[in-house]
Amino acid sequence: MAIMDMFRVTKIKSQLDATEKERDALRTTLSSTEHMTHFELTKAIAELAEKRDTALCGMAELEAGLEKKRQSLNQQLVDINRQAEAKRAELNKEFDEKRKELVMMDEEVLLQSFGFYKPKYNLTSSEAYKVRLDQIRKQQEELVKSGRAATASTSWTINNSQAEGARMVKDYVKLILRSFNNECDASIVGVKFNNVESTEKRIRKAFDALNTLGKRMTISIIPTYLDLKIQELHLCYEYQVKKQQEKEEQKLLREQLREEAKVQKEIEEMRAKVAKEERHFAQALQTLDARLVRVDNETERQLLEQERTSLLLQLTEVEKTKQDILNREQNTRAGYVYVISNVGSFGENVYKIGVTRRLEPQERIDELGDASVPFNFDIHTLIFSDDAPALENALHKAFEKRRLNMINRRREFFHVTLDEIKQVVTTHFKKPVEFVELADAQQFRQSLILNQAEASTPVIPSRFSQFGVSQ
Repeated sequence: MAIMDMFRVTKIKSQLDATEKERDALRTTLSSTEHMTHFELTKAIAELAEKRDTALCGMAELEAGLEKKRQSLNQQLVDINRQAEAKRAELNKEFDEKRKELVMMDEEVLLQSFGFYKPKYNLTSSEAYKVRLDQIRKQQEELVKSGRAATASTSWTINNSQAEGARMVKDYVKLILRSFNNECDASIVGVKFNNVESTEKRIRKAFDALNTLGKRMTISIIPTYLDLKIQELHLCYEYQVKKQQEKEEQKLLREQLREEAKVQKEIEEMRAKVAKEERHFAQALQTLDARLVRVDNETERQLLEQERTSLLLQLTEVEKTKQDILNREQNTRAGYVYVISNVGSFGENVYKIGVTRRLEPQERIDELGDASVPFNFDIHTLIFSDDAPALENALHKAFEKRRLNMINRRREFFHVTLDEIKQVVTTHFKKPVEFVELADAQQFRQSLILNQAEASTPVIPSRFSQFGVSQ
């Protein structure tokens, strides 16, 4: 409608242009009106006035129509804006509700989307899971053997034989159950931490698909059988997790036993060494006392007295060492808390914080830097404490959220700075502790220099390269 009005405006403008041209022509004519009569002039003026009035009337009608149309379009625009605002408010409200639902979603669903899983059974041991699995599978077998795993119509007949119809239905039931069991077994055997939810969906999808296929013959797997399969899925996964946890615990126990055996061996060796030194100094002191009895020269006596004093001091040190060994043996919590780094393997500001009861903690650190890492560990501090596990636990707890491995707690690596470690040590350990600020990382730094030198060495073309032969 608006387009037609625009055409009318154009047409009227054309008429106006024509009228103006005609008016100009009349003016030209009027300029030479000396030979025209008064009647002719009056008639021409009247005709021009009529044409002008007609054109003005048309313009007024068109402007009125355009104004009416403009008001109509403005009203439509207001209505559209009102509807758009209402729709936007509705969408914003729906978006806010969905966002609240997302924020308030159950934590276990969120964790599972990140590869975490909240146990549904949380049994105490893998053996308990195995017993529960056997029970679930026996319930499934009982439902299948008793014919209650699926429902089916008994009114089918083949060649007017109800027995043949029942046999056919039984075969189809067996086929559907076998397909469902095969799908469940294939899904359950491949369940992992990151696909528990998707595996459950796969089982439910197979359940719905097979029931849809059997709908024509009114064959349907019962929901109870599906629930047993879902229980089997979660039990199988948690059984695997529990078995792995028990393996880790056994591994930790064996490692602790090996460490205790090494500590005990060190204590026995140190005890034997101290006993040998004690016998040596005691014998030397006894010989010296015998010489003092026989000596007559005062100068020699003074020298022997000085030697005797030195021996007594050494014997006192041996007694102190002997007592320290006894205390270490009796106090199983005494040991060294170590802070070590491996810049070449893990980068800057990554530290391992652990504890050892070894009399020589360097041996334990050397074992950690074996062939499993490319470079040796550097020691930043060794803190002897009568309750080393408590200090280690305080450090671990302070940096709990800074662990590199959030799953395996035995991996004691933390992404922290040395200043942060110092602060926690100062809070929980009142004796002065020395820290090595910069790690030597000798082999790593030498390797960097060699690599840089090799990268900057110009490549000399082979004299055989022009023949397509490399040296």
